[in-house]
Amino acid sequence: MITHSKVVLNEKEIAGVVDVLRSGLLVQGKVVSSLEEELASFIGVRHAVAVSSGTAALHLALISLGVGHDSEVIMPSYVCTALLNAVHYVKATPVLVDIEPDTYNISAGQVEEAISNKTGAVVVPHMFGLPADMDEILSLGVPVIEDCAQSAGAGYRGQYTGSLGSISIFSLYATKMLCAGEGGLILSDDPDLIARARDLRDYDEKETYAPRYNYKLTDIQAALGRSRLKRLPSFIRKRRKIAGLYHAGLEGVVSRVPAGPEGMEHIYYRYVIPVDNPTGFMEKMEEKGIVCRRPVFKPLHRYLNLPGYAVTEEAWSRAVSIPIYPSLTEQEAHRIVEAIRTTV
Repeated sequence: MITHSKVVLNEKEIAGVVDVLRSGLLVQGKVVSSLEEELASFIGVRHAVAVSSGTAALHLALISLGVGHDSEVIMPSYVCTALLNAVHYVKATPVLVDIEPDTYNISAGQVEEAISNKTGAVVVPHMFGLPADMDEILSLGVPVIEDCAQSAGAGYRGQYTGSLGSISIFSLYATKMLCAGEGGLILSDDPDLIARARDLRDYDEKETYAPRYNYKLTDIQAALGRSRLKRLPSFIRKRRKIAGLYHAGLEGVVSRVPAGPEGMEHIYYRYVIPVDNPTGFMEKMEEKGIVCRRPVFKPLHRYLNLPGYAVTEEAWSRAVSIPIYPSLTEQEAHRIVEAIRTTV
């Protein structure tokens, strides 16, 4: 069976975690600090704060920007519920917008229409590893939170995603580009935003009381995160090589895959194809020993019973994610292509 996602650790990565275990210093410490410094340097920003999950990172990013119960937060409907959860944590109002048909990323035009005097932030996920249209969104003059959970290492006109907005968040979930099992990071050039997030991530030994959180990352997780960060460029090269095999093998078979204009460098966290019947397609592929998934389980407007969102509806009704990860072999990739060609 070819799984949809797969994590393979090498001996150096395992050894790095074992070294932390043997040290007896397991909680947030020097290894976490090193991960923060190394990711900030890699992305090209000044500061980073490590936390317990990507959702925790988004939660603290919203608070750091001053988003609260009188605020609105604009986000796409075609995304996982973590964004909706974080907005509800701060008692703000989510404002859902549609996506672009060619990229599955948030529509800048729809963001512009949705801005009001209550807009506290726009959350911009770079979906499936393809950067969103940041220039147009940044020109609108509202705080932008880049959601880089799926785009660590993706390039946008000479910069990495995560270095463009007011603040950015990354995920260290097991199947993400940067894997640590669980975890997240907040990045920004603004020292005040980072200071707020750093203060809020844990509650112990504070001079004054305010509600804070137990959002610390452990040195165990950070050790794995550091190792995976070192390997990130090679992981991206492998993903792009597999994507090239898919491009060639599926030409004329599937109508398109998400693609942005020149200067937006896709890292293929997911390889998404449109099919007429996703459920039937996935069942037939699994019968052939290949696991595929919907890249977004259910769009947010459906959870909230909101009408409209035609492009999101079209994406959700047709999009399927096929296996793509660094340990996938060329033989397996060719097998997947042949299975798709005889299934669609």
